[in-house]
Amino acid sequence: MSSSTETAPNGHPQRVHNPWLAAGLSVIIPGLGQFLLGLWGRAAALFFSVGVSIAIIIWQQLTGLYFFVAFIWLWNIWDAFNLARNVKRSYFPALLATLIIIYSAGWVITEIEPAKLFAQAHRAAPIVNGMLNPDFLERESESRKDRGPFEVPCSDNPPDALTTLDGGATITLSKPCGEVGDQLHVEGNGFWPNTPTELWWANPIGQEQRLTQDGQQIVLTSDDSGAFAADITVPQAVPLSHQTEESQSHAVQINQTRIIGGWGLSTNGALVLEKMAETLAIALMATSFAIIFAVPLSFVAARNLMSGHPWTLAIYYVVRTILNIVRSIESLIIAIVFVVWVGLGPFAGVMALTVHSIAALGKLYSEQVENIDFGPIEAVRAAGANWYQIVVYAVLPQVVAPFLAFTIYRWDINVRMSTILGFVGGGGIGFLIVQWQRLSEWEAIGAAFWSIMVIVALLDYVSAKAREKLV
Repeated sequence: MSSSTETAPNGHPQRVHNPWLAAGLSVIIPGLGQFLLGLWGRAAALFFSVGVSIAIIIWQQLTGLYFFVAFIWLWNIWDAFNLARNVKRSYFPALLATLIIIYSAGWVITEIEPAKLFAQAHRAAPIVNGMLNPDFLERESESRKDRGPFEVPCSDNPPDALTTLDGGATITLSKPCGEVGDQLHVEGNGFWPNTPTELWWANPIGQEQRLTQDGQQIVLTSDDSGAFAADITVPQAVPLSHQTEESQSHAVQINQTRIIGGWGLSTNGALVLEKMAETLAIALMATSFAIIFAVPLSFVAARNLMSGHPWTLAIYYVVRTILNIVRSIESLIIAIVFVVWVGLGPFAGVMALTVHSIAALGKLYSEQVENIDFGPIEAVRAAGANWYQIVVYAVLPQVVAPFLAFTIYRWDINVRMSTILGFVGGGGIGFLIVQWQRLSEWEAIGAAFWSIMVIVALLDYVSAKAREKLV
């Protein structure tokens, strides 16, 4: 007796022979005709393509994309019809329609607005200026800070609008008190002549903030007599949650710095060098600690060394699974855990990179062990060597050079990673970058960026040359 079931090219049973029946089934459920034709993978791809596309459209309310869903559905019907006639068409049209839906949703989800790159380009000006004028070197200089009191809001006894400073300089405000958002005219006389003059604001607890106009810090240059004038807006210097109806004493602050000597390392430049050294040390210590654990783990994570017995094979699967799980966790996330565990500072960064590097190096080392020549292992084993002796005399001589190359490569990666661990409190140069970003110290950030670029480029070159020699 003959059977009505045939076998599809992929080995799955084929239960449909009529093209019109296959097409009709795919009208009801996308991929059903292909499924009964024995093409289960193609059927699953079409079913999930339509299902995921509809889910995305509903989620993001992109109703205009239903056209592409309809196209995929119709193509699925046509495909089932042709497959039943033993004509296999390319799935590229359906794939293209699916990708259009996915990328359209991705565009909306990520809020991509290229026009902002041009409309808001002025916002990047301070950062670009800081990159072009890094605060790394400076002339020997002296500075002064002077304040003129201002009350917010006005009380019955406001301060004088004229403030006379030591040395005879004066700060004159158009009014001694007012509200947040008021316009205020500031005049200075008797200051250092022909000197850059920055206007700042000091709140009641002494916190200082730059005064800006059109997004740019207000920086003037005093004239030959040391006079200057500017119009400012009274800022919201006290959080609304701490604001009361009582008058509070603020101040307009005048900062001047003038050159008195030659070039030298700036304060921020010294901090950059100190934190870059800390960054390199974090990477070095983390890589070194990782080697201690990754090397022995790599041998028990190598299938060719652990497949001789069910128990050793089980150990292989456990170790390899742990390495894959840990490696999949971003080092920044691990750093957050250690910051909570051991506190802020470079030790948290070292521990985070150590854990991630153990997993990464363990996997790289084990894959290298799995690719070694098995001849020396068989020879040593035939001589009666145990597992430890096989590793020492037959495996290690083949993997030392690749291990060193992987280690140098990982150290290179850790240097890059340690530059941003400071963003979550893990020490290094990233910690300074976060603080300077909050204070809008773009010149200091420029110094940090240039230092990172130079150090990373240099280490990248050195590590590449070292790996060439070893591999």
